[in-house]
Amino acid sequence: MPFVVDSNDEGTVARELELEQMRSTLKEAIVETRSTPLENRPRLPRLSLSKQNRVVVSALKPMLVTYLEASRDLCETNSIIFGAALAVCRIIGAKFSTAGRATGQSSAIPSWRIRIEERIAKSRVLIGRLICFRSGNTRPRIVRTVRMAFAGTNVSLSQPDIMQKLTERIDDLKQRIAAWGKGIWLYTERSTRFNQNLLFQSDHKRLFKSLEGPIVSGTGPAPNQADTVAF
Repeated sequence: MPFVVDSNDEGTVARELELEQMRSTLKEAIVETRSTPLENRPRLPRLSLSKQNRVVVSALKPMLVTYLEASRDLCETNSIIFGAALAVCRIIGAKFSTAGRATGQSSAIPSWRIRIEERIAKSRVLIGRLICFRSGNTRPRIVRTVRMAFAGTNVSLSQPDIMQKLTERIDDLKQRIAAWGKGIWLYTERSTRFNQNLLFQSDHKRLFKSLEGPIVSGTGPAPNQADTVAF
């Protein structure tokens, strides 16, 4: 008598095999994450809230209970959660960078900062030419630059209060440069603190050593014996 397999049984078997493969992928990702330093972990991409992604996340949630209950501290919990996110990316086939966080990609200068630095450089050149015109330099190149600076306004170079308008324009450019520089400084400070936090979690001794300033030995005359005894 031939053996007949029910279609429902086939679907159940396929589902069990799929869940077992997910469970294996999750285990491999968590083990890999635990043995990988924080700065060498891959940078995970942003995933869309599609139906397929939600199904994968819902299937992995019950599997995380065993790992989370056995977690001993926050660092291990962090590794478990990151490993689960890594497993989701691998299951759905998402592409992500495997170069790690401490590579040149993270240390590259952002494009917005390059644009702001170019604006600052152009504004400084413009300020210099406006100051030259205010000092009496009427070369054609300087005059063209001044006219471009007041383009779109009702300011004319022949009006009586042109010197006041030049001063106002120069002050406005200086304030813009200060605001742009402040934004770059804030970004640099946040980036420095972020990198220091990563270094503290991976190698705190190296962080403390980098924060210590160089030891400067005294270059003045040595104290006499009486002062030494009094001290």
